[in-house]
Amino acid sequence: SLGVCLALPARAASSVTLTHVHGLSFSADGKQIFVPSHHGIATYSSGKWSKAAGPEHDYMGFSSTKQFFYSSGHPVPGSGLVNPLGLIKSSDGGRTWQKRGLEGESDFHLMATSYGTNAVYVFTHAPSSRMSKPGIYSTVNDGFAWKRAESKGLEGALLNLAVHPSNNRIVAAGTKTSLFFSTDGGDNFKRLASGEQVLAAFFDLDEKQLWFSSYGGKPALTRLDWSSGKKTVITLPPLTQDAVAYLAQNPVNRAEYAITTFERNVYLTKDEGKKWTQIANQGQTL
Repeated sequence: SLGVCLALPARAASSVTLTHVHGLSFSADGKQIFVPSHHGIATYSSGKWSKAAGPEHDYMGFSSTKQFFYSSGHPVPGSGLVNPLGLIKSSDGGRTWQKRGLEGESDFHLMATSYGTNAVYVFTHAPSSRMSKPGIYSTVNDGFAWKRAESKGLEGALLNLAVHPSNNRIVAAGTKTSLFFSTDGGDNFKRLASGEQVLAAFFDLDEKQLWFSSYGGKPALTRLDWSSGKKTVITLPPLTQDAVAYLAQNPVNRAEYAITTFERNVYLTKDEGKKWTQIANQGQTL
């Protein structure tokens, strides 16, 4: 594929291998799971894997809202696009993508979106034409203007970001030491959980719970009611020297969640984590 934006038919599942996993999301109708990898987006629907239509870019920082996909990363060779991609946006499930700035400048590995508001948060290691220095930035108008967060109170190397589904000023950040929480767009953070590295964070669509994956000798997944502080520990499938890298929720059947791990295992639960079904094993789709 030359990365031309044509509506190509989904390819057969036998060719689907998850080389890397750089995001995870459900479609708005809850019928598909999207797993961006090194060679385009893999999809899981009705018990079968296929390759999504659209260019086979190396999607990084992939994150979705109710209406759109946002991503960064590197273009597929032969596409004629500038590397890196900067911020790109799709309104048709990844078939076609629009440039939203910073192409040739920024490859955002850390990106998070607000499901209901289309706010996008990124972390940049290096300055660019629109970002004067490293740090967390957000845009509410698809990259037209970026605002830098002051990030006071944040400790440890930043590993992930999550944004509240309806209030895009509420942000969670996982670092190598803890989980942090901000209600002012990332200017001021307070510590919510401590003692181990937080590898993933995700706001539940109920708007009250914050899920986070951690590793402190063994992998853990916790659901936290951030207003009351009540924690629920979720029983994970047996993960050996592995941990949860991404978490997504089905927006239609909200008791259904998917997780991917650092070893490229993918699991589904239909009952908030009481029982898990494996659908990919070390990148091999099942």
